[in-house]
Amino acid sequence: MVYIALSLVSVAWAWSWGFQWMAGGGNLLNLPFFFLDSDNSGSAAAFLAIDIAVVWAAYMIWVEGDATTIGLCAKNGWIFLPRSFLGTYFAFPLYLVMRERPLAKTGQIT
Repeated sequence: MVYIALSLVSVAWAWSWGFQWMAGGGNLLNLPFFFLDSDNSGSAAAFLAIDIAVVWAAYMIWVEGDATTIGLCAKNGWIFLPRSFLGTYFAFPLYLVMRERPLAKTGQIT
C-alpha cells in the first residue's frame, strides 16, 4: 500500500511542475528537447536530468529481466515502458506491487 501511495503522490507532485513546463512551450513527446532544455535551465537541472535518464534506462533493463525471471513474462515487464513516461517515480512503485504476487506464490516473500 505504501508503494501505491508513493506512486500516486509523486505523479501528482511532479506533473504539477511538468504542466507548467509544457505551458511555457515544453514538449514531452520530443525527448531530446526535454533533456536539452534541462541543460539550458542550469547545472542542477542538467545533473538531475542525466541522473534520472540513467536510472530510467537501468530500471527498464532490470524490469524486463526481472519480470521474466519471476514469472510475470517479458511482455508484462515492457508494459512499464509507457507507464515510465508518466515518471519512473510512478512506474517503479507500481512494478514493486505487481511483482509481489508471483513472488508470494513461490514463497519467496511472505
